[in-house]
Amino acid sequence: MNDLVRQHTDLGERDLEWLHLLVSEWQLLSDLSFADLVLWLPTRDGTRYVSVAQMRPNTGPTSYQDDMVGHLVPRGRRPLLDVALDEGRIVREGDPEWREEVPVRVESIPVRRESRVLGVIARNTNLLTVRTPSRLELTYLQSASDLAQMIAAGSFPFPGQQVGMDRAPRVGDGFIRLDAEGVVLYASPNALSAYHRLGLAADLVGLPLGPTTADLAPTRGPVDESLVKLASGWAPREAEIEGNDCVIQLRAIPLKPKGERIGSLILLRDVTELRRRERELITKDATIREIHHRVKNNLQTVAALLRLQSRRIGATGDSSAQAALDEAVRRVGSIAIVHETLSQNLDERVEFDEIADRVITMVAELAPDGRVSARRTGRFGILDAETATPLSMVLTEVLQNALEHAFGPGQRGTIEVGANRGEVRRGRGRLLVTVQDDGRGLPEGFDPRRGGNLGLQIVRTLVEGELGGRFDMVPVEGEATGTRVVLDIPLDQHKR
Repeated sequence: MNDLVRQHTDLGERDLEWLHLLVSEWQLLSDLSFADLVLWLPTRDGTRYVSVAQMRPNTGPTSYQDDMVGHLVPRGRRPLLDVALDEGRIVREGDPEWREEVPVRVESIPVRRESRVLGVIARNTNLLTVRTPSRLELTYLQSASDLAQMIAAGSFPFPGQQVGMDRAPRVGDGFIRLDAEGVVLYASPNALSAYHRLGLAADLVGLPLGPTTADLAPTRGPVDESLVKLASGWAPREAEIEGNDCVIQLRAIPLKPKGERIGSLILLRDVTELRRRERELITKDATIREIHHRVKNNLQTVAALLRLQSRRIGATGDSSAQAALDEAVRRVGSIAIVHETLSQNLDERVEFDEIADRVITMVAELAPDGRVSARRTGRFGILDAETATPLSMVLTEVLQNALEHAFGPGQRGTIEVGANRGEVRRGRGRLLVTVQDDGRGLPEGFDPRRGGNLGLQIVRTLVEGELGGRFDMVPVEGEATGTRVVLDIPLDQHKR
């Protein structure tokens, strides 16, 4: 809609916001009218109309089989649009139109914002299935008429009350019509069933809805006046009420077709099962976070025990055993960092840049006198836990290997970790990680696929086995010395 409005009209941003607010609400008008709605705006030169939005009813058959958005029609071809736009009134004159052997009643509702008419809503009702209307249908149509008058007067939708179409109660979920005093004139079967689940034993018709609702909602003190006002329809508000192990979502819409409130619409939906599932998910998320937190604590305990053993062995003079235990401490620490990050998230995905920076800092602290510095370029982005855990260990091993073998005694240098997310196609992508140092390079004849210490064997196993990627170590190209480690990791979990 934004593109069409800006391309064909001179409407400003505030006008466009009003149209968006209208479109977010007009499913209500469509369902109450049993009709399709098409929003037509006059073009910049005033010679044509452009359709910028369309809505089909959930309560009846559609009048348009095709998508009307983007259509242009010259002024004069649809006289009802011209009259509604020029005179600023609802136009219902004329005989039904015939579209593919289907009679369609066409009406035009001007869309007013403040003192200006921005466009026209064409309301198209399929008359092929018209029958003797029931009490429900008559109440729907009367409410639709009131809403249409409010749109023409610029008093609907309500500013600052934009409601998401995916979460707001709809007409079919439950519908109540109130008079000006808040007394129920009509309640749909779904609405009556919802109140029965709250604990109401009588019929709703004739009852003041506000006090009735407040009596059904358990309170520990005086009556909730805000709930009474909402359920009485005094202002456009939303709320949820709980009672009798039931949760009902309410939305109040005051009706002021001629400026004064003549009644209200109350839309309601039973969201008991939805809220129960949300609470289960919250409980499950909290449990998962607690598990990650405890795993992190246990890993830190293991690291502390290994560190204690390392110091005891160091006192005996066995430097090789002490170095092995120190390496194990860092490996356990890299896994603990991932679980610590997961314990703070709501899902099993982590922002790996933070983890990478902490691993880089942890390994760089091993450099004596800070002779070797490490930094990161590029972004790893968000990774799932199944990728983040082995990748953190791989990164630890590669950095530690570079720190131990790339630089001689007293030599200064730099290690750079680069990350590049490849283009994602059909849900598949790749992560290219490079770890490059400016040290003395690889030994002559060194085969990275077979040679190396335990750390490189761990890297090969994790990259090729756990991550399904490729690992390589190559000399830095050009005149510079150093080694470049390349990790090519697929991000498509199913393929991996």
